[in-house]
Amino acid sequence: MDSFATVTENGPRPKRPANSAALSGRRKGVNLLMTGLTAACTFFTIAILLIILGYIAFRGLSAISFQFLIDTPKPVGEGGGIGNAILGSFLMTGLASLLGLPIGIAAGVYLAEYGKSRFGQMVRFVADTMTGVPSIIVGIFVFTLFVLPMGRQSGLAGSIALAIIMLPIVARTTEEMILLVPKAMREGALALGAPDWRVTWDIVLPAAKTGIATGAMLAIARVSGETAPLLFTALNSRFYNFYMDQPMASLTVQIFNYATGPFEVEWQMAWAATLILMLLILIINVIVRFLTRKKY
Repeated sequence: MDSFATVTENGPRPKRPANSAALSGRRKGVNLLMTGLTAACTFFTIAILLIILGYIAFRGLSAISFQFLIDTPKPVGEGGGIGNAILGSFLMTGLASLLGLPIGIAAGVYLAEYGKSRFGQMVRFVADTMTGVPSIIVGIFVFTLFVLPMGRQSGLAGSIALAIIMLPIVARTTEEMILLVPKAMREGALALGAPDWRVTWDIVLPAAKTGIATGAMLAIARVSGETAPLLFTALNSRFYNFYMDQPMASLTVQIFNYATGPFEVEWQMAWAATLILMLLILIINVIVRFLTRKKY
């Protein structure tokens, strides 16, 4: 019998190669190296984020006060704040959510349930393309289609621009969440005689609601930091404004105005407004994490 094999009940079995210990050691070394490399990359990413947050907090925390949060922009040397910008951001983001979320969710349901058709494939392609379109292009589009005919920038035009940015994110997230719902749930409802629309409404959507809500919150967080489309559509206002047909302030545009000012006090307020904006986005992301953890 060959010296490289031993006899077992099931026949000859190859002997372990003589260099198996070396191979095992090499695998352990490579595994240790890659584990250390990925850990270092993770630490580097977290460190960069903490440095950014820490620097923004260091530069802006001293300028934050209750008066800063409720006041409006004033001439240099007279104080001022971002109260109107906070209100404008909430109003435009809220209206954009009312416009974009229902349409995006409906589009996602269509893509998940009926997306195999030629029209569904075209809608999916358009959604994927829109996801990669720079937001300034959306701003120019809304400026041409809505601002020019109206004769002025407005909070409504800004909301429309933000809603357009939200649409593909919500649609694709909704589609992915619905596709994760087990087919057995659909088949069981259909076997009981339920129509397709009832299965989608009563079975599929409730099962995917947490994922859909997560995608919606991520879309809101995304548009909360947009500046370019609002420069074209909502412009800015130095006053509190509740009328959506008038120019409206926003946090991002106010940060831009403060940051491009010639005085150091304006730069200080820009850092403070940036810190407020990041805290708001952080709160949204914490809510997203809470919803995801609750589900999974």
